[in-house]
Amino acid sequence: MRLTLATHNSHKLSEFERLLPGCELVALPQGSDPPVEDGSTFAANALIKARAGAATSSAATIADDSGICVAALDGAPGVLSARWAGEGCDDAANLERLIELTEPGDRLEYRCVIAYCDPESGLELTFEGSCEGSRAPEPRGDGGFGYDPAFEPDEFPGRTMAELSAAEKDSISHRGRAAEAFRSWLTSQ
Repeated sequence: MRLTLATHNSHKLSEFERLLPGCELVALPQGSDPPVEDGSTFAANALIKARAGAATSSAATIADDSGICVAALDGAPGVLSARWAGEGCDDAANLERLIELTEPGDRLEYRCVIAYCDPESGLELTFEGSCEGSRAPEPRGDGGFGYDPAFEPDEFPGRTMAELSAAEKDSISHRGRAAEAFRSWLTSQ
């Protein structure tokens, strides 16, 4: 199946290509303006992006919204994860803020919602996944991106997401679990 992936992020495209074997994924064309993500939930933002991508491509589109939620910070940064350190910030600045505001061992949860929009049928669905863990004593690892160097998943004690192989990460990650739910629905159609 051919799907538009509503992103310009090459990391995300590569990850989705691994997570959805058998699907031909086409990223949005460069230069297309991203929509304003002003939803208060991951599902709302994923739907905003999927709808915009479907309108741009006139094809069935998936998009995700994801982030990290810190129990000690009442769930922050949540939907603001990508811009937690301020507009225009990068992954390094966001990670630095996480380190500054948390303690080693603080409980963390990655959450992801994948939205599917088919402009032909009007069908819109969402699929959720999560991964729980704790804040590492210090950032470690060269793999992954974002908060991965500081996130020790419960399934791999003592290792960060950035220290896992792609296959290990995909098997437990929030995005991997949401993609599995989407893939299960897709194969049932």
